[in-house]
Amino acid sequence: MQQSELCGILLMNKPQGFTSHDVVAKLRGILHTRRIGHGGTLDPLATGALPVFVGGATKAADFAAAQDKEYVAGFTLGYETDTQDVTGEVLRRSGQTATRDEVTQAAARFLGAQQQVPPMYSAVKVNGQKLYNLARKGKEVERPTRDIFVREMTVTDFDEAAQQGTLRLTVSKGTYVRTLVNDLGVSLGTFATMHSLVRTRAGAYSLDDCHTFDEVEQAMQDGMVQDLLLPVDGLFAEHPAVALTDEGAERIARGAVVFPRQAAELPETEGALCRVYHNDRFLMLGQVRTLDKGGLGLFVYKNFR
Repeated sequence: MQQSELCGILLMNKPQGFTSHDVVAKLRGILHTRRIGHGGTLDPLATGALPVFVGGATKAADFAAAQDKEYVAGFTLGYETDTQDVTGEVLRRSGQTATRDEVTQAAARFLGAQQQVPPMYSAVKVNGQKLYNLARKGKEVERPTRDIFVREMTVTDFDEAAQQGTLRLTVSKGTYVRTLVNDLGVSLGTFATMHSLVRTRAGAYSLDDCHTFDEVEQAMQDGMVQDLLLPVDGLFAEHPAVALTDEGAERIARGAVVFPRQAAELPETEGALCRVYHNDRFLMLGQVRTLDKGGLGLFVYKNFR
């Protein structure tokens, strides 16, 4: 197989010290293709699940980035850094301590919808400039809040003597876990800094299914790398499947609307998204919309070719 034909989702276990961009750059060298992107940035300190999209699958990267993520975060109470994690400079210290019960109760108050101010050391752009570039120059600017949702924030252990513990979290797109840790410290009347972070799940993809660079290199040498790539349609498993007739496949190929008679099991709900197949081959993500003359039809929502 030529590397240009590679297409699918490669689940990587990002090593510490690598940025998500570093992972993509290294894989471009291993796979000999530039059509690679990732679905959800991880800080260099963090390790864990990083979905990487190869070939036509790169068009699905934004969908993965939008899905919930699960993490295990280690934190220490009593001091604060400018990056909100152990990679930064210590700004303040506190002699205030907390019990496990106090930490557990405080963490539970973070559940649900809320707004979060992204940290200065982040890739968020304000007025066209990345915040971390401004932070490195010693500048701090006002940052717009972003809506986030915390589905789980559980204290799995806490050493009262060391004032160190571990959190298990499930959070929405764009959530900064180190900021949640920082805010947890504030809520306890002290400070808190994240000292480790592992992403255990990215959307539907578990860390247990992720690969190392060595495994990818070996598979490339053996000509088996495509076997490591997951099909793109797995990203959309929650959406119903629609099978096109030959006529329907011909119409959708040129961007024309597909009528219900040409699409078996077409949902009858306006706006519904569905996985679209022809002869058991995944073609695209489609959307059901109302036709100008009434009735429903299937339209192209996103192609992955």
